[in-house]
Amino acid sequence: MRNFASHFVPGLLLFTVLSGRAFAQQAPCDGQQSDSSKIASDGTAYVTRIVPVPTTISTEAQKILARVESDAAVPQTLEQRRTGTDKWQAGAGEASKKIYPVNLATDTIAGVPVRIVTPLSIPSEKRDRVLINLHGGGFNSDSGSLTESIPIANLTGTKVIAVLYRLAPEHPFPAGLDDAIAVYKELLKTYQPNHIGIYGTSAGAILTAEVTAKLKQLKLPLPGATGVFSGLGDFSQVGDSIALFALNGFSGHLDPPPAGPRSSEYFSASTDPKDPVLSPLYADHTGFPPTLFITSGRDLLLSGTTILHRAYLRDGVDAQLVVFEALPHAFWNNPALPESKEADHLMANFLDQHLGN
Repeated sequence: MRNFASHFVPGLLLFTVLSGRAFAQQAPCDGQQSDSSKIASDGTAYVTRIVPVPTTISTEAQKILARVESDAAVPQTLEQRRTGTDKWQAGAGEASKKIYPVNLATDTIAGVPVRIVTPLSIPSEKRDRVLINLHGGGFNSDSGSLTESIPIANLTGTKVIAVLYRLAPEHPFPAGLDDAIAVYKELLKTYQPNHIGIYGTSAGAILTAEVTAKLKQLKLPLPGATGVFSGLGDFSQVGDSIALFALNGFSGHLDPPPAGPRSSEYFSASTDPKDPVLSPLYADHTGFPPTLFITSGRDLLLSGTTILHRAYLRDGVDAQLVVFEALPHAFWNNPALPESKEADHLMANFLDQHLGN
């Protein structure tokens, strides 16, 4: 499995799924490999596929897909993860700010620390609007309070408040959710609910749907629009894409998905994984605000995003879905990609158009 030939085709991947585990390696250019498949009696797929780098995406994105990462597991402490994520987020935030100039400040709202991301100028008709960002980072780190907020504030001409909610495992569900609800309730004292939008990526996308379900449960007015950008709504089971893609798509370490409920430090073992707030797939979505869902073809949360989107549609929500070609999880956090700029504009336009309506 790991004896590679000495010559490779850049960007060409040999993709193998074995007993629910996905492997990716650069394919040899001698053409000896071929596609194959075997389906076991229980439906488990044993497949090998040659996946050329698609020409349907930008050259910048093609280079991203051509990067080779080891399949070996690299254990990392929580402190190391947070340190590395904070360093990356600071650098990516600076890169975003060069493309999308904004003013940055920190504050607290309802006792919760927040980032205030403000456009250099706000049109008078948008001064009564505000957006809430719930950042990604697996619920245990901050991988988006800058990169998810800076472009949207600039493009919408609207102030964005990035909630620095409490993180797991020290503060499991519903601590982060409670922080987001507290900020929203405080903003309701100043803004009309239909002038407030809530959005997030990855863990923040999950939180966005959880907040919406919780607000309805509390009988509080719902926001004017939400954005679920690469998320999921069900912690009781795993989707197909989790077995196919690692964080960077086909490349990198990938563990076989566990049977049964998703294992997570986000919530305690005593919490029902089908709780309709924790797993908003099981909530009643009737009356939810217009929502934009965005994911991508090699996103490990492709299944989770699309399954939740369909649930919104079944309950009559104005829910739109955009699936980008071939790219990995939360690719828009890389501000250099043309597809990231396109995704940022889609997000901004949707939120801008639905606030105040």
